[in-house]
Amino acid sequence: MVVTAEPKDSPSDIMQKIKSLSAREFFRRYPEIKHKYFWGGKLWRQSYFVETIGNVNEEVIREYVQNQLTEMNEGEKSSQQLGLF
Repeated sequence: MVVTAEPKDSPSDIMQKIKSLSAREFFRRYPEIKHKYFWGGKLWRQSYFVETIGNVNEEVIREYVQNQLTEMNEGEKSSQQLGLF
């Protein structure tokens, strides 16, 4: 995910908002999943990772982020780990 923010907005505040809003929307759309798989009612863990891009070209970062799913799927094809379901 690439997020642009004002310097006055702390990364922890931004992540708290992203997690809160996305969890609320996820559970609104899929209430049956909350009760079946999320006994504590929490979608996200407290941890997160934030990296600033500084002077790096933003387009390069966006391309990297967009390609992560493709790379992850390719890695799973060659993985010996069993699926959950």
